[in-house]
Amino acid sequence: MRKLLLALTIALVAGSPADAALKAGAKAPNFTTMGAVGGKPFRLDLARQLRKGPVVLYFFPKAFTSGCTAEAHAFSESIGQFKKAGAQVIGMSADDLKTLERFSVEECRNAFPVATATAPIIKAYDVSLPLVGKLTNITNRTSYVIDRGGRIVMVHSDMDFSKHVAKTLAAVRALK
Repeated sequence: MRKLLLALTIALVAGSPADAALKAGAKAPNFTTMGAVGGKPFRLDLARQLRKGPVVLYFFPKAFTSGCTAEAHAFSESIGQFKKAGAQVIGMSADDLKTLERFSVEECRNAFPVATATAPIIKAYDVSLPLVGKLTNITNRTSYVIDRGGRIVMVHSDMDFSKHVAKTLAAVRALK
């Protein structure tokens, strides 16, 4: 466990690009999982969310780590702009539901839902964070913009969180 945490820390600090296999134009895999918004748990179904409009689906490695907290703050500060553009933001990590309930309040500031990325979701979106030559059930940092029809229109995969909000917001605005 200690080696895994050390490798994760090194990968997060390095800020190296992640590599998402799903490309723009691909059909986004549908899924159902548990999530939380404002500390309240709910069942999240991607197909149901897409009926409301485009979705920014962003994967992050671990709740309450410095980069993931900063990214959540950045998305929460920009949520009004995403809503104005007609999109919703959903954060995804392999954290358990209790952790995400707290994270949705403390770091997402009740602005958007976060949900549990199960092993099948991590595999379907090809967002496993490789550590020491092995794939893990921890996600890398990848943001997808999915149009209302379920097609991926933009992918930004980079362990540095700093450009995820700007790039996804630009892609959402380009949909109009």
